[in-house]
Amino acid sequence: MQTGSAATKISIVIATYHAAGTLEQCLRSIDSQTYANRELIVMDGGSTDGTVGLLEAWSDRIDYWESEADRGIYHAWNKALKHASGEWICFLGADDYFWSETALESLVSALVAPDRNSRLIYGRVAVVNDLGQVLYRVGEAWDSARQRFHQVMSMPHLGVLHHRSLFEDYGPFDESFRIAGDYEFLLRELRQAPAQFVAGPEAIVGMRVGGISSQPALALQQLREVRRAQRSLGFRWPGPYWIMAVARIYLRMALWPLLGEARTRRLLDFGRRLRGLPPFWTRTL
Repeated sequence: MQTGSAATKISIVIATYHAAGTLEQCLRSIDSQTYANRELIVMDGGSTDGTVGLLEAWSDRIDYWESEADRGIYHAWNKALKHASGEWICFLGADDYFWSETALESLVSALVAPDRNSRLIYGRVAVVNDLGQVLYRVGEAWDSARQRFHQVMSMPHLGVLHHRSLFEDYGPFDESFRIAGDYEFLLRELRQAPAQFVAGPEAIVGMRVGGISSQPALALQQLREVRRAQRSLGFRWPGPYWIMAVARIYLRMALWPLLGEARTRRLLDFGRRLRGLPPFWTRTL
């Protein structure tokens, strides 16, 4: 395995579709990074909301971009891999952004650590609402995250650096997955190998909440895909974390029509407080 250094090139991939309202913040967060040896690749799925004009305006700071219909986020990422020349690669959505100007530097510092033993380097992700308020942070040391990762997605993909040899060894993302293709790819490596956690910074990436978190049907689809990935890679039985995650989704689906949205949100946050977690549902209206 090669040793990282200040000369290590990082490829940053953004997949976007009809997200002109948030894409510029993402681009600015990349442009402001103190780590200079990087390239930016943007794959737009054929947006008609002003995204193309924004990409044209930023074209002198984007190494490669295109705007054409694709088959989903994993197809977009796979196309981007053909243009990525960095030794390490990270993936962002247009709603995401680097948390600070030194976020990449924090990750790269782990590449030169004498005890580095992984091809996946990750840090914390701050989950924020539309007002930019931090709802909670995701990310913990691999020794703590390993057991849960083998059952649910406990390692935030947005804060991950992937060594390019992973794609040479395993191939691209599996496009038969619609939501959990990133989990399936990471599990190919992490069913046996370790990941390396960067503990220092407050967060590496800010992730706007929405999508799967507020749509039970999509959340169930994600968990079903997670199980499909696990079975295909030798995990025969679901674990308790996966079962509890499914149970919580069905509870939400039952309570929402019974109690109404506002009461259900308050009740769900009461349950979070009982588990020692910060409120979430009442802060994402």
